[in-house]
Amino acid sequence: MSIWVVMIALGALTFLTRLSFIALAGRWDPPPLFQSALRFVPVAILTAIVVPELVLHTGTLDLSLTNARLLAGVLAIFVAWRTKNTVLTIVIGMAAFWILQAIIK
Repeated sequence: MSIWVVMIALGALTFLTRLSFIALAGRWDPPPLFQSALRFVPVAILTAIVVPELVLHTGTLDLSLTNARLLAGVLAIFVAWRTKNTVLTIVIGMAAFWILQAIIK
């Protein structure tokens, strides 16, 4: 099978999946259990993206104090929790990461 056929098929599948939610908006009232479960989707997706980047720096599990990503991530989580300020969280997290990376290496 050609790579172009696969790319077009997957693109169409992705488009139709997203279109289904847009087309059904206002026409279908999902059950309350489904609606309450949808509240956790952003948290689950963000966790699935961020956690491996923090703890799998070298391709293996690294929970040591020499893992600058993990330390800066923990600091960023603390700043986000205390301030609820996205920009401040990013600035402090990145600054901490750069400083720790320079110190540790």
